[in-house]
Amino acid sequence: MKQDIHPGYHTIKVVMTDGSEFVTRSTWGKEGDVMHLDIDPKSHPAWTGGQQHLVDRGGRVSRFQKKFSGFLKGEKTDEKIDKKSDAKKADEKKK
Repeated sequence: MKQDIHPGYHTIKVVMTDGSEFVTRSTWGKEGDVMHLDIDPKSHPAWTGGQQHLVDRGGRVSRFQKKFSGFLKGEKTDEKIDKKSDAKKADEKKK
């Protein structure tokens, strides 16, 4: 195995957004450096379950929701299937 190809693995102090801190091992920085976090699991909505807001630009979200609203529920009606098959038959007759 080659020597001196791996980065240094040492202890650093991590300071969370609320001021709490812990010591861990990392390749970041130098031995004894302090890493101050801007975002952490205690404050970020992805981990805390905060409310997410979808910005609907040009109706894209609403069109998507309308198109796929019954996708997993299996709510395809016979009427929708019949319309699709009628459209395919009409296209085949034109050819």
